[in-house]
Amino acid sequence: MTDLHPFIAGLPKAELHVHHVGSASPRIVAELAARHPDSKVPTDPDALADYFTFTDFAHFIEVYLSVVDLVRTPEDVRLLTFEVARDMARQNIRYAELTITPYSSTRRGIDEKAFMEAIEDARKAAEKELGVILRWCFDIPGEAGLEAAAETARLAVDLRPEGLVSFGLGGPEIGVPRPQFKPYFDAARAAGLHSVPHAGETTGPETVWDAIRELGAERIGHGTSSVQDPALLAHLAEHRIALEVCPTSNIATRAVTDLDRHPVKEMVAAGVLVTINSDDPPMFGSDLNNEYAVAARLLDLDERGLAQLAKNAVEASFLDPAGKEKLNAEIDTYTEQWLAR
Repeated sequence: MTDLHPFIAGLPKAELHVHHVGSASPRIVAELAARHPDSKVPTDPDALADYFTFTDFAHFIEVYLSVVDLVRTPEDVRLLTFEVARDMARQNIRYAELTITPYSSTRRGIDEKAFMEAIEDARKAAEKELGVILRWCFDIPGEAGLEAAAETARLAVDLRPEGLVSFGLGGPEIGVPRPQFKPYFDAARAAGLHSVPHAGETTGPETVWDAIRELGAERIGHGTSSVQDPALLAHLAEHRIALEVCPTSNIATRAVTDLDRHPVKEMVAAGVLVTINSDDPPMFGSDLNNEYAVAARLLDLDERGLAQLAKNAVEASFLDPAGKEKLNAEIDTYTEQWLAR
């Protein structure tokens, strides 16, 4: 079998489901932990591998929130954001929609305007210095309830930073029904933001239906259980509601028991627009390049198949039409030059 890793490494890519704090590399997490020694997060990058070993989804959320607690100042926010972009540049990620949970920072005392300035300063620097275009999805931490939903909607609508394109919902799904967040998604959508909630990762397909019917979802974060409902798969395929699939993440959080049983094959077979993403890459010991290699194995893809997977992400993104055309052309040129060698 052809080793596809070199091709994947150079392939221009877009990423649509990747979390801000969850993208902090061990080096950055350790640096933030050293700044805030009252945290239980290890300051040794090597020790973080054990710390990031999860027993289940609830344990993952607990660990994730402990890392969130390390981001306490605008300087922490700026550092984290730019360094995430640096890691993306190393993987030839040209465009990314980074999921940010501003409520987690503002409730910890970071001034909301200073927070917005920090992410925007990092975004502009990343594009200028690294060639990485960043856009934001502000998401509600579902476990924090309706107070967090109201605050996230206010921050998104009233203080809308230039890079903000979408509105999401993360955190646990069990015990956090999607319909209760409808008013906040309505407000965000009325302000021109796209709807991209997580759904169907640790719950059944009805959660995905709720995200579509109640929250107006244009893409679904994970959507792993969608394969349990043929009518849902048909609806996703017909309306080009993309699934943001994160294979290694699903194994790490025990949402899927075995990689070879991952439902991505059924999603593709049903004609669903599938995108491949890394979710919280350092926490799961992965990155987007690795996720493309996993997808190539699960879906039996060659170079052209991987290029199409990259173009799926461009299609499902909220990049402007000219930007989409440019990135698609870059993917095509790279692929044809590679195959002509």
